[in-house]
Amino acid sequence: MEKKTIHILIGPLVFALCILCLQSVFTYKAAVAIGLTIWMGLWWILRPVDIAVTSLLPILVNAVFNLVPAAHVISQYFSEIVVLLLGSDIVSLTWTNTGLDKRLAIKALCCIGPSMKQQIITWMIASTVLSALLPNVVVAMIMCPIAISMLKFVGQEDISKSKVAIPILLAIAWGSGIGGFGSPLGGSANLTAIAYLEKITGKEFMYIDWMIRFLPILVLVTVLNIITLLLIPLPIKRLADTKAYFEGLYAELGKMGKGETISFVLFFSATILAFARPLFANLLPAMRPAYIFFLCGMLTFVLKDENNKVMLTWKQCEKELMWGMFYLFAGGLALGRLVTETGAAHRLAELITVLPISGGIETVGIVVLFSTFLTEISSNTAAASIAIPVVQSIAQAMSLNPIPYILVTIIAVNCAYILPVSTRAIPVSYGLNPSDLFKYGLPLTLVNIVFTSILGYLIIKFVPLFNYL
Repeated sequence: MEKKTIHILIGPLVFALCILCLQSVFTYKAAVAIGLTIWMGLWWILRPVDIAVTSLLPILVNAVFNLVPAAHVISQYFSEIVVLLLGSDIVSLTWTNTGLDKRLAIKALCCIGPSMKQQIITWMIASTVLSALLPNVVVAMIMCPIAISMLKFVGQEDISKSKVAIPILLAIAWGSGIGGFGSPLGGSANLTAIAYLEKITGKEFMYIDWMIRFLPILVLVTVLNIITLLLIPLPIKRLADTKAYFEGLYAELGKMGKGETISFVLFFSATILAFARPLFANLLPAMRPAYIFFLCGMLTFVLKDENNKVMLTWKQCEKELMWGMFYLFAGGLALGRLVTETGAAHRLAELITVLPISGGIETVGIVVLFSTFLTEISSNTAAASIAIPVVQSIAQAMSLNPIPYILVTIIAVNCAYILPVSTRAIPVSYGLNPSDLFKYGLPLTLVNIVFTSILGYLIIKFVPLFNYL
């Protein structure tokens, strides 16, 4: 309890210290915004209260210090992007209720052969692909129990001491993280970025445009992850009977029921319509992806499964929706609004531009390093909320186009490998040793920072598609 009390007090104490010490460098309101950023960052790391509770701090601090009009902060807690999260989460919830998520995961894993290399590659790709469509945490929660049951089936009873389990659980931890930037649906950090990009450009950022830009990069990052995993020393080269195990599991599921079919059709339809948005944007200008997913989510309350029961009831939603994710996302947006509107981001960018940077590879490197550090110690949504306003201000202070630097930031905040924070905490809770996460994640992080910095610089310089939306 003493430790928890210290963790609770350290946030507001550092907040107060920032206000006192930073007023000579920042304005009073900007110092408060910087102090709030550090306070929220500390509580997101130490977690003396739930991360969703921390995400409500912008409302309270803005009310006390009157930093910006209250509506500017409050409106972030049910913005259009939160509506998108709500709709997609409702539809995804039917996957869990009907067992569709498990069916798809097991079907994908039926392709695994006995080779450990095949195991590693398949777990990595399956986790990456699924996390491009579902929240990263959901993917990790789906994949980990299946992996553990398979490992125990082949005799790996003590997962915490199993050398065989290490690369498989790392594949899930890393794949479910990096896959997030494969599509806008892969995580709320992406939606945070879209909100900023649409504000900068004043126009809608189409989902298909996201895929065109990021899918090739995701393939490269995935290959880098797979190479790292394949370098981990293994005590055995083959796991006997794993393919038969998954085929047996899939056979036990039987035929797809009506409920599973409806769940799949709703999510697939919403996804296709979101990506096909350019085809009907003129006809239905207000029917943006958020409302497409919300419509499909609403249909789950009236459509019935094979047992003549509605797909979802509101009581189920009250219990099982990821409310904390909504608040985390909204709190990050609200924090970003405070950091931006108080001038804190602009002033911080001015201080950074004093460094010998000119918009070249050294600037990209600083952006990647800053964003990677933030996402290692917090969630990628929180990292995006803090990093993107600062990166935007750095670019504008140097009279640079901020769009490509924000796009590079998106890559960086989705690539974290070291600490058992956010999605990576789930495999650790299933037996992955945190020391192994650190041991194999640290070199990959260092390589990834260099790789992303060089790649980011090259695409900014030579790929015009990254300089406009």
